[in-house]
Amino acid sequence: MKIAVDVMGTDYGPKELVLGAVNAVKAYGCETVLVGDEKVIKELLVKYHADKDERITIHHASEVIEMYEHPAIAVKSKKDASIVVAARLLRNKECNALVSSGSTGAAVAAALFGVGRIKGVERPAIATPIPSLTGTTVVLDSGAKVDAKPEHMAQSAIMGTVYAEKILKISSPRVGLLNIGEEETKGNEQALATYPLLKKEKTIKFIGNVEGRDINKGTVDVVVCDGFVGNVVLKFGEGLANAIMTLVKEAIINGGILAKLGGLLIKPALKSLKKRLDPAEYGGALLLGIRAPFIICHGSSKAKAITNAIRVAMDFAEQDVVSIIAQRIAESKRNEEIDK
Repeated sequence: MKIAVDVMGTDYGPKELVLGAVNAVKAYGCETVLVGDEKVIKELLVKYHADKDERITIHHASEVIEMYEHPAIAVKSKKDASIVVAARLLRNKECNALVSSGSTGAAVAAALFGVGRIKGVERPAIATPIPSLTGTTVVLDSGAKVDAKPEHMAQSAIMGTVYAEKILKISSPRVGLLNIGEEETKGNEQALATYPLLKKEKTIKFIGNVEGRDINKGTVDVVVCDGFVGNVVLKFGEGLANAIMTLVKEAIINGGILAKLGGLLIKPALKSLKKRLDPAEYGGALLLGIRAPFIICHGSSKAKAITNAIRVAMDFAEQDVVSIIAQRIAESKRNEEIDK
């Protein structure tokens, strides 16, 4: 199993991505191809005592797409950008999966132009796992495209169902449409048009509208929304989790001797909670609808997140998620023809 890692264009530079890749090779026994500035990568491999490891190779890329650049224009004009080169390796089957934590827009554009969509998929979607009281809920789209037609969201539900089955190991995952109320008549024009499409879709288990609080309650396994709403939900959740942990620490520090003693007693529980809420534990988000496994990480990902993202990428490839999505989309299309 060989995983390509785009090591350029992130908040922390190549050092965290290279370290994460090195740790993944040691932990999972996979191969990695590090895409980016060869000189910089070689220096980092020496620093991490991995320059002699034959499982790690380098593919030089002379350009980087920065966060401020227009994604589609940059992908088309910078032919030797690290994400473009990595996508080319994936398309040519020189690797089994790709991990990137640079510009999300550039990653999506490189995936579309360089790898291509699964036949029948109109729009790819980013599927992000979010911890819930009962396990994990997947939200999609969480940022591949801010606007979405009802048909795109119906396909997201199909792809999210496959993700939940194969990656999260959920049997018959429950699918909900994110809305402002549970009633079928609630919502904006987009929600009202999407609801009947999900209701008649035979390849999913649609349970109706769900509200924001259901994501963390665990009453739904796959939550469908457009990329604008999904990205807001994702970042609000991350910010809230960080704020709660900070407030708990401040309460213990400022609460006197009894609070400090209590904090000492619950320290193991707090560490366990922090780990469960840490996005780095879940690796990256899957870009579903592309013809090969493609993982997008947060721009501020550190080594641990990259290591876990490579684990997710391996699972994505081993479970053959791409082929199963293609089968389900084709089945949905056949059902549409029959119903006409």
